[in-house]
Amino acid sequence: MARHFDIPIYYKSSIISRVKRSRQVADARKRDLSPSILDFGPVRFLLARHFGFCFGVENAIELAYHTLEANPGRRVFLLSEMIHNPSVNQDLQERGVRFLFTPSGDPLIPMDQLSPDDIAIVPAFGTTLEIQSELTSLGIDPYTYNTTCPFVEKVWNRSSQLGQAGYTVVVHGKASHEETRATFSHSMRDAPTVVVLNLEEAQLLGEIVRGKADGEAFRRTFGQKCSEGFDPARDLRRIGVVNQTTMLAAETREIARYIRAALADRFGEDAIGEHYADTSDTLCYATNENQNATYALVERGADLALVVGGYNSSNTSHIVELCERAMPTYFIRGQEEVVSEVSIDHFDLDEKQMKRTSGWLSAGRPLDIVLTCGASCPDALLDQVLLKVLGYFENTFELQEVLQPFPEI
Repeated sequence: MARHFDIPIYYKSSIISRVKRSRQVADARKRDLSPSILDFGPVRFLLARHFGFCFGVENAIELAYHTLEANPGRRVFLLSEMIHNPSVNQDLQERGVRFLFTPSGDPLIPMDQLSPDDIAIVPAFGTTLEIQSELTSLGIDPYTYNTTCPFVEKVWNRSSQLGQAGYTVVVHGKASHEETRATFSHSMRDAPTVVVLNLEEAQLLGEIVRGKADGEAFRRTFGQKCSEGFDPARDLRRIGVVNQTTMLAAETREIARYIRAALADRFGEDAIGEHYADTSDTLCYATNENQNATYALVERGADLALVVGGYNSSNTSHIVELCERAMPTYFIRGQEEVVSEVSIDHFDLDEKQMKRTSGWLSAGRPLDIVLTCGASCPDALLDQVLLKVLGYFENTFELQEVLQPFPEI
């Protein structure tokens, strides 16, 4: 039976949460990836089969709020943002939580200002061994209030096993992301480790494996993203690939296949078992489900997509990228960025800045709108967006009538 978490009621919703629960009961084995359709007549909202808070996020939120409730009067610090969602982090800050670091790792509060009486919560992304050690030296146990996602810890454990078996670890991730920094720190304790951002970088690594590129090429691209003393001639002979759990799972598989092919070219297919470790079991199931459900949304098609989430959320940005391949897509933090039926403010992933787009709602009726989000977005935010957009349409069906196919559970 799936575990149910105790998260604040205001993160839940009367519309989105109801649809999700109904789908979960009707399809417990998660075989049906078709979107849920809320048909209001002139506008239809298409909801992904899987989206929103995942196991790791709900686990982190439950632990964080319980920690606050159980420790009145004590100072509570988060190492960095709990998750990459501004509404969740703002709520925690309003309750007195303070952040020690920015998401990129820049200090906000000197660690030496902490005392053994203070509480330091490790966020869902985990943290580095170096920060763990510094907390311990201050008399703070970093594991007492540890909300690290179990699937991130699974990657760490697998990396350690690979290192102990004599493999190098290739991490598919963004080198500056909190989770990748943490995974890199844990991995290089036991294994030579290098971070690759995408297939292009993996292809360069493959050319080095094949002997078609040299150490200088490695240093230009990976010099700041590999463990100290990394020797490509020595350390790219036995490899296992793991990932930052919020990256595109399909790209991780593609990178792993490419690295395997390069090793087979170098050492022969008959010897591949000695040079390549299958790590497919480390891929996060929730990320995989959300991305597969997004593929189904894209295949179904729509007039436009609204993707809700924090702009620094890696998993949300990948959902945006998938939708952008098929339809106009607007990446928003919440209903406040839906300015009017004429204008919408949204984040442009390519330009890394906010934009205002006019004429975002086309004149065609009925209008099909994809509405989805990343793993760190509360259902309540999607309710707010849906209701605001719905208000721009006339003669819509009543909400209770639209929700009838999704009985309350």
